[in-house]
Amino acid sequence: MVSQAGLGDFFEQFLKKEPLFVDKKVLQSNYMPIPEAILHRKEQITYLGQILAPALRIEKPSNLFVYGKTGTGKTLVTQHVMQTLQQMADQKVIPLKTVYVNCKMKKIADTEYRIMTELARAMGKDVPTTGLPTDEVYNMFLSAVDERKQIVVLVLDEIDRLVAKAGDEILYNLTRINSELKQAQITIVGISNDVRFIENVDSRVKSSLGEEEIVFPPYNAIELKEILEKRASLAFKPGAVEEGVLEKCAAYAAREHGDARRAVELLRVAGEVAERESNEKVGLAHIDKAEEKIEKDRVLEIVATQPKQSQAVFKAILDTNPDSAKKLETGEVYNKYKEICSNSGLNSLSQRRISDLIGELDMLGLINAKVISKGRYGRTREIFVTIPTELLLKLKDKLKEELG
Repeated sequence: MVSQAGLGDFFEQFLKKEPLFVDKKVLQSNYMPIPEAILHRKEQITYLGQILAPALRIEKPSNLFVYGKTGTGKTLVTQHVMQTLQQMADQKVIPLKTVYVNCKMKKIADTEYRIMTELARAMGKDVPTTGLPTDEVYNMFLSAVDERKQIVVLVLDEIDRLVAKAGDEILYNLTRINSELKQAQITIVGISNDVRFIENVDSRVKSSLGEEEIVFPPYNAIELKEILEKRASLAFKPGAVEEGVLEKCAAYAAREHGDARRAVELLRVAGEVAERESNEKVGLAHIDKAEEKIEKDRVLEIVATQPKQSQAVFKAILDTNPDSAKKLETGEVYNKYKEICSNSGLNSLSQRRISDLIGELDMLGLINAKVISKGRYGRTREIFVTIPTELLLKLKDKLKEELG
């Protein structure tokens, strides 16, 4: 720990050190590589381009559902195709507009009003953050789209988060919007990490949204290593990464369902750890330390991005089992959950629905829940908390903050 008095000296010494990084933003999640650097996704780029190409003839392309696990390049490829499509339209003076909305962003897609406000603003309308009826904002968006003959390609990234927060009625309205338009037409591109998401929405939405589908497969370890080599050559000074580091990063990420984003993040954090320890190279030990740090951050992020009902259920589990020492049953958790809902102003769901949410928390790796039979008394779930003890306090504070 650096004392306050010695902090100036520390900063002075830090500035004198030779940095390991040349361009750290190459390893950040929002980095958009040049098209030539998008590796192992040529097939998906081509297919997506073929589906959307009719927009350049002012013909409405089919609605499209893009899915695959986290870090498989869905957003990267879709944004690249959209940018190329928009550039071509601008160059040829074709009335085409592409709109991208990330439904994971808290203050954008947590209510129908906010998502419609964001869409209306994207179409050039000045809409207040609050105060108008949702129908009025919807009509403002509609009129902005229909001002001229044009094709609007609307990308809803993490569309499953939108439905979890605001329900699927908004998707139904958007997929039916073309029947209200006189001049323009809208194509919807939905992106989701949840391959089962489309199965759980209203059947009318499912048939409209899933006209075309693209599945992004996970990257394998060899593909991940090539992606890392490309990024590392731009991010680090020559010779700053020890032999075997990229292979280890790739192996970790391949184990985590081929997540390229995780592989790149792991390499960046390992570089930051190495710099902090005044090492001249990123070594294998730095990968282990980075993995531990990221795992803690990942759990906090997962919890922060869950719908309020899931957060309430998870808080009920942690509050009922404060030290993770015992197994719980659904009934115990449900009683605590109703109490939390009462304190947070949430409407409580049925015990059956809570059992489904417990199953989802299990899939996310936050708990371990197995169904057991109680004979003529039916079935219940045995629930174990799998979070490391040192992380529990942070999680409880995060849940308190999220649930108000």
